[in-house]
Formats: sequence, structure tokens, C-alpha cells
Amino acid sequence: MNDAAHAAPPGDTPERSILHSVLIHSLLIGVSVLMLYPLLWMVSGSVRPADDMFGGQTSLIPSQVTLQAYKTGWFGLQVSFGTFFLNSLAISVLATIGNVMAASVTAFAFSRLEFFGKSFWFALMLGTLMLPYHVTLIPQYVLFLKMDWVNTWLPLVVPKYFAVDAFFIFLMVQFFRGLPRELDEAAMMDGCSAWRIYWKIVLPLSLPVLATAAIFSFIWTWEDFFGPLIYLGDIHSYTVQIGLRSLIDSSGTSDWGALFAMSVLSLIPIFLIFLFFQRLLIEGIATTGMKR
Repeated sequence: MNDAAHAAPPGDTPERSILHSVLIHSLLIGVSVLMLYPLLWMVSGSVRPADDMFGGQTSLIPSQVTLQAYKTGWFGLQVSFGTFFLNSLAISVLATIGNVMAASVTAFAFSRLEFFGKSFWFALMLGTLMLPYHVTLIPQYVLFLKMDWVNTWLPLVVPKYFAVDAFFIFLMVQFFRGLPRELDEAAMMDGCSAWRIYWKIVLPLSLPVLATAAIFSFIWTWEDFFGPLIYLGDIHSYTVQIGLRSLIDSSGTSDWGALFAMSVLSLIPIFLIFLFFQRLLIEGIATTGMKR
């Protein structure tokens, strides 16, 4: 009687649960393949012969494998694509360092310090999130032109050291607010200044959110096309994204194989960063804004 009362409902059988799980996983795998198909076709297209590129082929398996597109793409312009990779890497690293440093200092001030007009300035900072980049583009360009910074990396790097990305500031503010205030009070009783509290206490406890900001900042800078297009005019200072655009010829003679090959290579740094820092990225997003 007791066993009958606690028996599983007729519709909730192990076979039904297994079937439900199989259907869900099949659906997810199908959607994943559908979303990854363009990327896989690009990888496949980078090793196809030129005459096999647009012959109505939809198969991911090329009829013949060749690496000629990689050689053509790497050495096909006035300078090698390695120069573009080094330029993008240098700009992305410098911008990431500036973003993390400036955003963390600003977020520490908004979350842990008290000063006149704090709420007003915080609201004003959040308001910049609603400004499209194109609204500030012309004033910034005029400013950098008068400073003789156009055709250099400076417009792409220097502003990052002045906390211009409100998203990262807000992200860190939410994380810093979750840290116990008692840590600050204990440190102040021991004679620590605000700077030492930031450097010795807050930063070591904020590795997940700092890593999250660094990863997003690197990826967004690496993938940025519009900024380098506006400010960089010398091919020797081009980034990867501008280099990819240079492989497209408006006359219709574009080398699509080389474009696909260099596009595949341009994804490798982002893939490696996500692969090695996935745990910190997920932890930083999951714990932001949560009390611990």
C-alpha cells in the first residue's frame, strides 16, 4: 500500500525520461550544427581550390585539400598579414590593460568611496551607455586631428586609460558592491589608505570580474573595424580587420579563398583566449551583482 502510494506516476517512466532527454539533445545538436555551418563552411572554403569555391558546392568536405589560399592571403598584400596580426595584438593588449586599470579604479571610487555628487556622476556615467558611437565620432575625430594623432594608434589606445567604457565600470561596480565592507573598515583601522585597500584587498578578491572585463575588452578591440578604418591610413599600421577588408576588391576580382583563410586565422586568438579563460569568464559573469 505504502509502495503503491509512492510509486511514480504512470506517465513518468524511465523510458519516457530517456526519450525526452534524447529529443532535447537532438534538437540542441541540430541547432548547434545549423549555427556552426557558416563557420565550418568558411574553414572548408579556406582549403578548397579556387575553381571549387562557388560551384554550387554545399558539402563541408572539399574535393581537394590545398593550403594555397593561406599562402596567398599571408603574402598577397604589400605587407605580410603577420604585420596586421602584430598590430592588432599590440593595440588589443594595450587597450585591455588601459580598460582594466581605469575601469577598476573608477569602479572602486563609485562602490567604496564617498564623495560629493557621487550619485549624479554615476548616473551620468551610465547615461553614456545610451550614446551611439557615431554621435561622438566627429567630435573625437576633430580633437584627435588637432592633436595630430590621426594615422597613429593613439586614438585607439589612449582613451582606454581614461575609463571611457561605462559597461566595464558598471560591471565592476556591481561586483565590488558584493565584497564585505568589513574588509575596508578593518584595513582602515590598521592604517591602510584608500589606494592600499584598492590594491591589496579589492583587486585580489576581484580576479573573476577583472578577467571578464579583460577578455571582453580584448575581443571587442581585436574585432573592431570602424575605429581602425577611421584613424589608420598607413597599410603598415593596419589591423587584422582592415587587412581582411583589403582582400576584397570592389571590381569583383576578390580572392575569396585568401579571405576565408585569413578569417580563420583571425579567429584563433579569440578561440584560445576563450578556451583558456572560460572558467574565469563564466565565474565573473555569474557572480557579478550577487551578494556572497
